[in-house]
Amino acid sequence: MKTLISLVAASTLMVAGITEAQAQADADGPQAAPSAEFPYESRFVEVDGATMHYVEEGDGAPILFLHGNPTSAYLWRNIIPHVSDQGRTIAVDLVGFGQSDKVDGAYTFQDHYAYVEGFIEALELVDVTLVVHDWGSALGLYYAASNSDNVTAVAFMEALTPPAFPMPSLEAMGPYADLFRAFRTPDEGRALIIDQNFFIEQLLPQAVLRPLGEAEMDAYRAPFLNAADREPIYVWPNEIPIAGEPARNVAVVEAIGQWLATSDQPKLVLYASPGALTPPEAAAWMAETFNNLQTRFIGNGVHYLQEDEPEAIGRNLSDWLRDEVQ
Repeated sequence: MKTLISLVAASTLMVAGITEAQAQADADGPQAAPSAEFPYESRFVEVDGATMHYVEEGDGAPILFLHGNPTSAYLWRNIIPHVSDQGRTIAVDLVGFGQSDKVDGAYTFQDHYAYVEGFIEALELVDVTLVVHDWGSALGLYYAASNSDNVTAVAFMEALTPPAFPMPSLEAMGPYADLFRAFRTPDEGRALIIDQNFFIEQLLPQAVLRPLGEAEMDAYRAPFLNAADREPIYVWPNEIPIAGEPARNVAVVEAIGQWLATSDQPKLVLYASPGALTPPEAAAWMAETFNNLQTRFIGNGVHYLQEDEPEAIGRNLSDWLRDEVQ
């Protein structure tokens, strides 16, 4: 397992070296230093017997932010201020994450989706604009594909969509193939993710180019201080559709791809260099393939772009909302 940890560290450092050599001309001007503060009032709602935590700012048509693994609404803290004057801006913690309840379910995609759909119904959100990342992208975009008449627009970054997914094989994951093979091998995966808290202590900070501060790391650690609480993190890598499995999630991503290619709603993909799931070449493919899609380059980043380029994300998201959605 030490070899696997060294592999992911080395590959991420290699990517960071490439990124640091990129010109900054397209980064949309000077960037404010990201803040570790989360200055939002906590709100809670009951959904299917679980309490879900969320924060909310502003009024008007809803703009719903969905995070992925292993993050929470905290991921969006520096982006919310850019758009909270343009709608009812809501960022929710998925069950098992952030301050939302841990639940007895298996934390599969389908389990999470039922809670997200229930959350939207509980808050009576109508004509929703979705802003989504990582597994939050699959949840939000599948909601859009299944409830197109209730979705006004979608913005996504580092998303589980074509062309990256469904992944034809583990080998197609390149330098991360051995790591994800370990994640999907029960004994090794549980040792890495649950016993060693690998996603929080290793993968998250290594997929951000700047050093995360202790306050930021503590915010991400807080929901998972006990090993027993890390089951939600462990399940997500096993839900990724790779080599046809799990088949139910291959169908989910295929449905997402079909909706993105045919629906008329405005779409925005925010991408960085070098990126991970959405490198520049994937963004170019999306521009050719998905209907009514804009692509916007936001600067340097790997996967957790909100921690490296929150101001560029916020500026571009705000401009797109004003120009294309409102």
